[in-house]
Amino acid sequence: MLDMTITPSTQKQKQRDVQVAEIAPETTILRSRTWDRLKFEVEYSRQRGTTANSYLIRADQTALLDPPGESFTQIFLQTLPQQIALNELDYVILGHVNPNRLATLKVLVEQAPQVKLVCSRPGAIAIKATFPEWESRIQSVRGEETLNLGQGHCLQFIPVPTPRWADGLGTFDPKTRILFTDKFFGAHVCDDAIYDEDWKQLDEDRRYYFDCLHAPQAKQVEAAIAKFAAIDAKCYAPGHGPLIRYSLSRFRYDYCQWCQQQKNQKLRVALLYASAYGNTATIAGAIARGLVRAGIAVESINCELAEPAEISQAIETCEGFIIGSPTLGGHAPIQIQTALGIILSTAAKTKLAGVFGSYGWSGEAVDLLESKLRDANYHFGFEPIRVRFSPTTATLDEAETAGKEFAQILKKSKKLRAPRQAITEAQVDRTEQAVGRIVGSLCVVTTQRGETHSGVLTSWVSQATFNPPGLMIAVAEDQNRDILTHPGERFVLNILKEGRNLRRYFSYHSKTLENPFANLATETASNGCLILKGALAYLECTVKNAMPCGGAADRWLVYATVDNGEVLEPDGVTAIQHRRSGSHY
Repeated sequence: MLDMTITPSTQKQKQRDVQVAEIAPETTILRSRTWDRLKFEVEYSRQRGTTANSYLIRADQTALLDPPGESFTQIFLQTLPQQIALNELDYVILGHVNPNRLATLKVLVEQAPQVKLVCSRPGAIAIKATFPEWESRIQSVRGEETLNLGQGHCLQFIPVPTPRWADGLGTFDPKTRILFTDKFFGAHVCDDAIYDEDWKQLDEDRRYYFDCLHAPQAKQVEAAIAKFAAIDAKCYAPGHGPLIRYSLSRFRYDYCQWCQQQKNQKLRVALLYASAYGNTATIAGAIARGLVRAGIAVESINCELAEPAEISQAIETCEGFIIGSPTLGGHAPIQIQTALGIILSTAAKTKLAGVFGSYGWSGEAVDLLESKLRDANYHFGFEPIRVRFSPTTATLDEAETAGKEFAQILKKSKKLRAPRQAITEAQVDRTEQAVGRIVGSLCVVTTQRGETHSGVLTSWVSQATFNPPGLMIAVAEDQNRDILTHPGERFVLNILKEGRNLRRYFSYHSKTLENPFANLATETASNGCLILKGALAYLECTVKNAMPCGGAADRWLVYATVDNGEVLEPDGVTAIQHRRSGSHY
């Protein structure tokens, strides 16, 4: 790194800024940074800030890759002229096009009217739909074409379409051997590190990013990785987070493994949608996150891009399907009507169904989907989700919860339809029987996010250290893992009393939209979480470390120190969970 400036503030001030650094000859990164929660962070339940990475190549001709969205428009366009006179900018290369990025492009084009916009063909269509007057400045990439900027920077374009980003476009610079990957290999985390020197510390954020964005489109992600692997790159430059240089082969391997894990899931849901303005796609992403977190494989299909044969195959091979649509002129788009026809003619009535959609005024498309499927006697995994205009944080939480509920109903229905057999002790795996004889104290872990309190049942707790007093707890993806595995986060461990049935108010799986504390006596601990007054004892804890464990990281092992505690009933006996098998709770 040859040069670095930060404009106009430093990290300590926790303000938005643009971090500038030279990362290769004639190549500069401009990292628009924030430690606040932007819209996508709210959608994905993250609180670690993010960077929106843009790249500037200055050769005989100049090119700007991936300008940030409107959250950074003003500060980015204040910083960019310090690196290059805007009237000397020749190209803007777009890895994908969305309304946020178009907001920045609008201002940039006004200040640099000579600039050419380079994007994929679907990206060009999206731009012209908003700015038809820009048609003459758009340079559409139709295949693996090149753009020669001079001085050895002959950029190679790699189309990498996915259902969520149909216009996906990677860019490789053979002189610097940097592959600009845009939405691939990113992470939503904000710090000063430009490269991934401490890449092990990024494992959790990388996996979370993949699960939120790429798990539902694993098939297309695998195809993109295959294209990237054939390129002799020494560095990946993503749209978010640090550049990948030290863990490049490992990170690519991780993506392949995560995709494979999705393919190996026993139950599969086809998630079909069209999205006129991105709102329906955002809701689809939230539902997909709920499904993925519940251990369901999701095949995400953008009906605007898919062939009927692809939709038919997905419907035939899935155990459940969910279809979403915008309402345009009082109707569902023709692609959704086609998909609905395929479902009605192909999908067995035993398949679980779901419906969602967004609309501006009346929402007829959602009503159409619901009525047609109900008339055909399909059972629904959740009540239809109707969102007017843009989804809110609460709406997206509801959609994610709906995905989890759909998964639980699907799993239950599959068990009910399985052939019934008399299962004896001899038929149960002996190792599982032995593991099941491990007993644990029955506890309720209470956590807090903002004004919301949650509680989840567990018995996977044990003391770990004496000085300081510490404990270990194993948590699953659906046990509020996202607010239990970051150092510094706090919780209360309520140890239950034998004979007092507090456990009936809680589940081994977190349920975001329920309030188990409504009928219970509680008080607030010094760390903000709730103490159950009916518990035998409680411990106020702070997370110190966490690591993924088990196949496909089915649990996280959390080490926390005890800050405070009290025995509420000195004569009580700890409630214990006894199991017959080690394969489930």
